[in-house]
Amino acid sequence: MSLEMLEKLEAKVQMAVDTISLLQMEIDELKEQNEALSAEAQELRSGRDSLSDDNEKLRNDHQAWQERVRALLGKMEHVE
Repeated sequence: MSLEMLEKLEAKVQMAVDTISLLQMEIDELKEQNEALSAEAQELRSGRDSLSDDNEKLRNDHQAWQERVRALLGKMEHVE
C-alpha cells in the first residue's frame, strides 16, 4: 500500500470515529429528552387522574344537591 492510500484510509477512519462520537452525543441528548418527556407524561397522567377524581366528587355532590332540592320541592308541594 502506498503512503497516499494509508493517509486516505486514516482520514476515512478518523471521519468515521468523529461521526460515531457525534452520533453518541446525539443519542445521549435524545435519551435525556426522552427521560424528561417520560417524567412530564407521568406528571400529566397523575394530574389527569386527580382531575378525574375531583370531577367524580363534584358529580356526586351535584347529584346529592339535586336530590335535596327535589326533596325540598316535594315538601313545598305538600304544603300548598
